[in-house]
Amino acid sequence: MKAFFRYVILAMVLLLVALISALTTMRIAIHVREVVVPNLVGMSPAEARRNSEERGLRLEIERQYYSADVAEGKILSQAPASGTKVRSGWTVHVAQSLGPQKVAIPNVIGQSERAAEINIRRRGLELAPPAGMQMPGTPADQVLSQSPPPNASGVAAPKISLLVSQPAPPQAFVMPNFIGQALGSVRIALQDAGLRVGAVTLSPRFPGRGISPTSLVESQNPLPGGKVVAGTAVNLEVR
Repeated sequence: MKAFFRYVILAMVLLLVALISALTTMRIAIHVREVVVPNLVGMSPAEARRNSEERGLRLEIERQYYSADVAEGKILSQAPASGTKVRSGWTVHVAQSLGPQKVAIPNVIGQSERAAEINIRRRGLELAPPAGMQMPGTPADQVLSQSPPPNASGVAAPKISLLVSQPAPPQAFVMPNFIGQALGSVRIALQDAGLRVGAVTLSPRFPGRGISPTSLVESQNPLPGGKVVAGTAVNLEVR
């Protein structure tokens, strides 16, 4: 019995040693795969890429910004920061310097969106996706404001955002009930309401009759009480 317990204890000790050894090996392997991110600020993209790849890292240039301190074409900033420990194969995201701001920000307020885009891009500037809003009394597709403002200095990025006027939504109506009314008066009522007369057909219940201004409306589409917008065509069936 004592020999059996000695074997059990020995087996547990060996298992514990194996477990500790495995954990140690895993920690060493993890640390072996870790690298320190170098300082890439001030380097050219080619230098930064070579420096990163030598450490098993990848480089991605994401943005460009104006800078009065870092020369044009050099790396302006990076993430992760230099000195950070990361795993091999990690991607370092960097921004590139455009040097000091050389391009004046144009005034495109009041221009159409298309004219503003041409004006901005021919200066080598970028255009952010425009935002829109409805402005009563203002024509649609007109630039209401811009950021940065005209002739701004100390701009961070060569990108302009625009706020453009949008057309007002069509006026909505509740569809009137024209059933039983004369076709002539219905035409006038539709015109006054900003609606259109669509197809006018004769009801199959009254074959042989002609369609005249005195014909009475048997049915209509859209139906009475429905929501319609200006310009909607109303189809009528008369008798």
